Amino acid sequence: MLSSIFHAGTFSAATVAAAMASALVLGIVIAVLYKNSAVHIGSVTTTLAVLPLLVASVIMIVNGNLGTSVAVLGAFGLVRFRSAPGSAREIGFIFFAMAVGLAVGMGFLSLAALITLVIGVAITGLEKMHFGSEVPKERELRITIPEDLNYHGIFEDLFQQYTKSAYLERVKTTNMGTMYELSYRVELRNPEQDQEFMDALRCRNGNLSILLGLVQRDKNEL
Repeated sequence: MLSSIFHAGTFSAATVAAAMASALVLGIVIAVLYKNSAVHIGSVTTTLAVLPLLVASVIMIVNGNLGTSVAVLGAFGLVRFRSAPGSAREIGFIFFAMAVGLAVGMGFLSLAALITLVIGVAITGLEKMHFGSEVPKERELRITIPEDLNYHGIFEDLFQQYTKSAYLERVKTTNMGTMYELSYRVELRNPEQDQEFMDALRCRNGNLSILLGLVQRDKNEL
């Protein structure tokens, strides 16, 4: 069942066509898994669909040659450059697609299908269970105040009442230097009291702009 369709490094038109068709079909399956599992990027979806076919083609071209090892290392090296702006999820799917492409390129079509099935079921199951996902506890709080208001300690009692922790990250001027914007990281004691917390803050900052939201995650962060 898990034997290679390529015998003694020889290829025929039928086996090559079967391998390329299998790689494309399995690539589309991987792309659909990526697209349906969470927020997706269109260009990554297209790449995942054709990546097994590309990897399989390279492996078939250099099969039985010393260049095989060089090709594999070079192909996996591409992931390093892609990983800089990507998330851990995207990198994982790229490794998934490349593993399937390697199996197909070596002629192990049944193994490639088995890999796709097992990993696909695992990904789907973990997504359904929300494995590893959690609601961020920290919030970003931005408060605008007049320039003549001394912000040191002015909100301290409110922070003690409504938050478990709060610290000032940065201060910057806005509105041509006539106002300050204070940026805090806070963890609320009770998230359902966020409106009450903001109303209390508005009484201190003269009803100027206040923003309370989730901390923006760095796109380059894994």
